[in-house]
Amino acid sequence: AEGRFLLWNVGHFKDSGMLFPRESSSREIKELNGLWNFRADHSLNRNLGFEQAWYKSRLAESGPVIDMPVPASYNDITQDPRLRDFIGWVWYEREVLVPSGWVSEGTRVVLRVGSAHYYSVVWVNGIKVMEHEGGHLPFEAEIVEVLRNNPGGACRITIAVNNTLTLQTLPPGTIQHIDDPTRYPADYVVQNTNFDFFNYAGLHRPVMLYTTPKAYVDDITVLTTFADNIGLLSYQVSVLGSPNPTVTVTLSDKGGRCVASSTGPSGVLKVTDANLWWPYLMHENPGYLYSMGVSWAAFIVGSVYEDVYALPVGIRTVQVTNTQFLLNNKPFYFHGVNKHEDADIRGKGLDWPLMVKDFNLLKWLGANSFRTSHYPYAEEIMQMADRHGIVVIDECPGVGIKDIRSFGNASLSHHLAVMDELVRRDKNHASVVMWSVANEPAAEMPPAGFYFKTLMAHTKSLDPTRPVTFITDSNFARDKGAPYVDVICVNSYFSWYHDPGHLEVIPFQLNTQFENWYGKYQKPIIQSEYGADVVPGLHTDPPMMFTEEYQKMVLQNYHDVFDRKRKEYVIGELIWNFADFMTAQTVTRVVGNKKGIFSRQRHPKAGAFLLRERYWRLANETGLLPVGAKYP
Repeated sequence: AEGRFLLWNVGHFKDSGMLFPRESSSREIKELNGLWNFRADHSLNRNLGFEQAWYKSRLAESGPVIDMPVPASYNDITQDPRLRDFIGWVWYEREVLVPSGWVSEGTRVVLRVGSAHYYSVVWVNGIKVMEHEGGHLPFEAEIVEVLRNNPGGACRITIAVNNTLTLQTLPPGTIQHIDDPTRYPADYVVQNTNFDFFNYAGLHRPVMLYTTPKAYVDDITVLTTFADNIGLLSYQVSVLGSPNPTVTVTLSDKGGRCVASSTGPSGVLKVTDANLWWPYLMHENPGYLYSMGVSWAAFIVGSVYEDVYALPVGIRTVQVTNTQFLLNNKPFYFHGVNKHEDADIRGKGLDWPLMVKDFNLLKWLGANSFRTSHYPYAEEIMQMADRHGIVVIDECPGVGIKDIRSFGNASLSHHLAVMDELVRRDKNHASVVMWSVANEPAAEMPPAGFYFKTLMAHTKSLDPTRPVTFITDSNFARDKGAPYVDVICVNSYFSWYHDPGHLEVIPFQLNTQFENWYGKYQKPIIQSEYGADVVPGLHTDPPMMFTEEYQKMVLQNYHDVFDRKRKEYVIGELIWNFADFMTAQTVTRVVGNKKGIFSRQRHPKAGAFLLRERYWRLANETGLLPVGAKYP
């Protein structure tokens, strides 16, 4: 690494699977969550760690270290404002002992990082094992050869993470060097971004070691459909390390009963009287998942190898017409939320109590969907959505693409690689019904047409079964990406950012928005963002901006138009936002964005109760609420 904020340039990872680690009779997992040693590189060029090779010995031997929890963002853990706003390289280290059986000849040991923001270099016992560009997505490397060279099972893992954003990263940003000694300290540097959430950084998701046999199930792809009462699962299994594996696939229902089986690395499973995967409030048994067991055995050089992996799968179909979104051939109306991975102290770190609380609130609210604004969420969240029947619009980190230089070949190449990683990770989730490749890009710029045409065609080539979109706030007539989406997703904040305080304009401007977009493109429309900031407990009558009453009036005015247009071509509404979240410090943000219907601590504002009444009424009116379902 050279220079203060220069990111290493390496090729893409090998084309392999990214199955979520699961224990089985042939696989073991060792989670490395907990306290790690930590140091931020405060040197002027942020490069001292590489110059002094901190990875070659224990981190404490090269300087002071502090405790750092993993998973968590590092920004809010200490009282040091320099760390909260730090830009550059930080260093993590954890020492573990690996069981002796793991380093046997027939075993692979894999080090897996759930996500790190944004660029990472990883060493094991001082030997570099991988690099990865981009946050929010997992990366891994085999390390057994490194472990075998260090008797006794000692395994020292060092991870350097750099949160610098450039015009070619996702999300993009710029580094500004200010050289004015009369107004700023020496060597003053600012990270500029074009997105409205705090640039949390660190090891945000679990780090783990897991094993597989030397020859192993590397990837599984499942496509589903149904005809009458017959469910059809087309599967493809990739086994690495064995030229002619004997693959067996079984499908078990929730009770563990085998309902279909097949042999061979590819095939079709037929399920009689199939239980389809239905969204929450659309069926009395939502989120039904089968377990697809994949096993194989092979005789290799005098040894028998076998591997077992279980994949949860749901049987469902997705189809888009010019006025409807069809799930299992029935019209589906998105009444849901936009979210953030964001909470006090932990920042974007994965947190099980918070995750379970959020899903309980979603179900209390009567929400059937959310968008992963503005980046892929943790795999554990996607699994929860599968189980609870919550529909997901899965978004990549393409937020803040505002500078024309971020539409160049380097940016496009990286964006394509990120979609590769996202689809590879989430392709088998029944809850994921649509890919989103960007949020509010500068889609009116001349290069945007080729950029988004290429990006969406590439995404569809990776997964032809799901529609593809991006979220726009551009002018309908000048948006160069809109011709290539399957569903129009539009953000607007009438009476907030536009005509602030004037609630009376909402019916006119929102109706015109819908008419313009549908008139030009003849595609179904989701209102992908709308809302208003609320300082909890602030009240006025007549309603004024930032009060709970004003948020309620904004929502009600939007809802009146939604109710007319959903009879035509509007297929969904996603409130911005589920909960308050942290942002950079600006004069328009009072300790973060306050557009949540819940506070950052998940306490409901008045708007939450209004939305709850609406969502449960929608489930009843559209005939989606199952018989006997009760307003909780």
